[in-house]
Amino acid sequence: MAGYILAIDQGTTSSRAIVFDKKMRIVGSGQKEFPQIYPASGWVEHDPEAIWESVLWSIRKALKEADLEAKAISAIGITNQRETVVVWERESGKPIHNAIVWQDRRTAPTCAKLKREGLEKLFTRKTGLLLDPYFSGTKLSWLLSNVKGARARATKGELCFGTIDTFLIWRLTGGRSFVTDATNASRTLIYNIADNDWDKELLETLRIPAAMLPEVKDCAADFGVTDKSVFGAEVPILGVAGDQQAATIGQACFEPGMMKSTYGTGCFALLNTGADMVRSKNRLLTTIAYRLDGETCYALEGSIFIAGAAVQWLRDGLGVIKKASETGELAEKADPAQDVYLVPAFVGLGAPHWDPDARAAVYGMTRNTGPAEFARAALEAVCYQTRDLLEAMHKDWKRAEGDTVLRVDGGMVASDWTMQRLADILDAPVDRPTILETTAMGAAWLAGSRAGVWPDRAGFAKAWARDRRFEPAMDEKTRAAKVRGWKDAVRRTLG
Repeated sequence: MAGYILAIDQGTTSSRAIVFDKKMRIVGSGQKEFPQIYPASGWVEHDPEAIWESVLWSIRKALKEADLEAKAISAIGITNQRETVVVWERESGKPIHNAIVWQDRRTAPTCAKLKREGLEKLFTRKTGLLLDPYFSGTKLSWLLSNVKGARARATKGELCFGTIDTFLIWRLTGGRSFVTDATNASRTLIYNIADNDWDKELLETLRIPAAMLPEVKDCAADFGVTDKSVFGAEVPILGVAGDQQAATIGQACFEPGMMKSTYGTGCFALLNTGADMVRSKNRLLTTIAYRLDGETCYALEGSIFIAGAAVQWLRDGLGVIKKASETGELAEKADPAQDVYLVPAFVGLGAPHWDPDARAAVYGMTRNTGPAEFARAALEAVCYQTRDLLEAMHKDWKRAEGDTVLRVDGGMVASDWTMQRLADILDAPVDRPTILETTAMGAAWLAGSRAGVWPDRAGFAKAWARDRRFEPAMDEKTRAAKVRGWKDAVRRTLG
């Protein structure tokens, strides 16, 4: 066995494939964007066939760059955008509708109705989640109600439901494997995270037939073998985790109290709580961090819907920058006397507010406000939102209080200005790793360790390396004033 590992990282706006060698070094990669579909205000969809084609293209490109044939790959790990829903025909593998994306808000009225009926506590107790359109369950229920004949066909076992990992595994294995992992299942709003099983009561509440659900496995497990027709070899799929959990693993956050935050389209912070299933009193999510060898590790999670997407808005919506990489340099030129705040509720506000109806707002503008102030406000919004999450986590789990060090990853962390401002606003150190592809790395480790070509948990944690630590340098008076201004802006937006 050559010992190469292929990681498939299927994201919200693009799909990537990365080939790692046995020493965990990247030797080839491919990435392809696919279209975003907006059928109505607040609705977001993807064409599953476009996702599939982008994954295949990325795999071929990565193998070509690595100068390898598929037979040199020892195992495949998959990580994916979570909560996005696909339903397809069991017989043909053909999707019955576009995928409904995690950002989609069409089921806000359904969630509001369930809340009025007093059902949020039931869902939270069993799933660790809140009733919000973000999660898969109400999206799936919407599809079954709105695609003609879908619920009846699902009841007969003619339809399959999956998050993106399940859909990709089905396609890669030629329809022989209908499976998911515990982390993706834990985000569906229909999976009991204490019992580690689909929940009959919640399925009945959302009118979802159990016949359409995949088998749930550990994150490192036998998920099937690729069909030879796909890319020329039968390769075992041995690792699967939702993107944020994969990043937690890739950051080697294996010990309770360790925390990572990923800054991509959105921002997602996970705090490892070990065997403690911490029930949040501050509207954070209780979720499965990973399940290995049948043992479940839990986490507190804070989900921010808009992080890097605010920079995209500056580029595509306002046209004040040409490239995302310009933002930090522009923010540095902002007038320090202007306190401009962007509350980026473009698709509602996530944790700890959970207001799907909130909309974005800018506060503090004057006639002198220009592109530099907008750039700073967009980057600082990410920092303030992360602080909100950290404060909520400390309230929920006293063990997390004290010297928190945040491990960061995602596209935004390449900006030194942003990471320094993050450390300043948090008043805590921020560690940037040498390998920023932590999501793909997490999926690759699950597969590589299972295949016996990569080190075990302890060995992998030891190999984690820091590129740079950002220490807080802002004085307390300035920080306190800035945070007060942010909290006031959020209050006005929610008001």
